[in-house]
Amino acid sequence: MSRSEGGFIPGVTRLYEKIPLERVGVLIGEGGRVKEELMKLTQTLITVDSTTGSVIIEPASSSTPLANLLKARDVVRAIASGFSPEKAFKLLDEDYVIMTIDLKLYVGDKPNHLARVKGRIIGEEGKARRVIEELTGSDIVIYEDTVAIIGDYESANLAKEAIEMLIRGRKHSTVYKFLERESYTLKRKHLRELWRKNI
Repeated sequence: MSRSEGGFIPGVTRLYEKIPLERVGVLIGEGGRVKEELMKLTQTLITVDSTTGSVIIEPASSSTPLANLLKARDVVRAIASGFSPEKAFKLLDEDYVIMTIDLKLYVGDKPNHLARVKGRIIGEEGKARRVIEELTGSDIVIYEDTVAIIGDYESANLAKEAIEMLIRGRKHSTVYKFLERESYTLKRKHLRELWRKNI
């Protein structure tokens, strides 16, 4: 049976993921609590191989929507990327997405280059990451050689753009000004949408 890596098998309602072994315990949770809660909320069956990090997500019944499997997969990917289960579960909201940046695609795999760019994204005492989170309303985690972002599509995309600017060497002050301008525009847009819905 062929499958696309980490994706949906055409014609078969089963999704496959692979997570780092050190994140297996986080996905399962104490006494299986996290995995059980995720299965309950998404009406899925989740099998985790604690020796390989392989995860299989299947429908618990014939009435389980495909969208639920995809949401369960997003939560698994978020936990694999370093998010706490509490933050990862935000992805069960249909408005939330996860975006991942592979730092190696930008700076190669030399440890010193990766350390430098991660330092820029985190900032002194975590300031850069904190500012990006606050101005976009997103959650950001830097784990191994990736940066993962959880938020609604527009907010997560804005955070991703800001992080990419830092990776390319833009000054922190330039990125903060960009975020302040764009987040203001985003907030005005959201307020207009709320106003229209309430007319």
